[in-house]
Amino acid sequence: MAKAYWVVIYHAIKNPEALAAYAKVAAPAVRAAGGRFIVRGTAAKAYEGGKELRTVVVEFDSLEKAIAAHDGTGYQAALKVLGDGAARDFRIVEGAA
Repeated sequence: MAKAYWVVIYHAIKNPEALAAYAKVAAPAVRAAGGRFIVRGTAAKAYEGGKELRTVVVEFDSLEKAIAAHDGTGYQAALKVLGDGAARDFRIVEGAA
């Protein structure tokens, strides 16, 4: 079974306090759902039209677990805390088998 990943790019942080509050709720919810943070920070270098933006990658054991983590009550509560505090691109992708 292929692993799956949350890939989140932060285009703009509109409210740093809301982002900090979100992180305090989101991180435990993600870990409780089996997620492992493997990337969390600003890109060191960007190529081909990319931008050096904050990027987060979370690994899950399966696509089903990644989707369930996002849709679960713990992470949904974190999203409510974040509100419109950041403009992000959030994707769930399946790893190469």
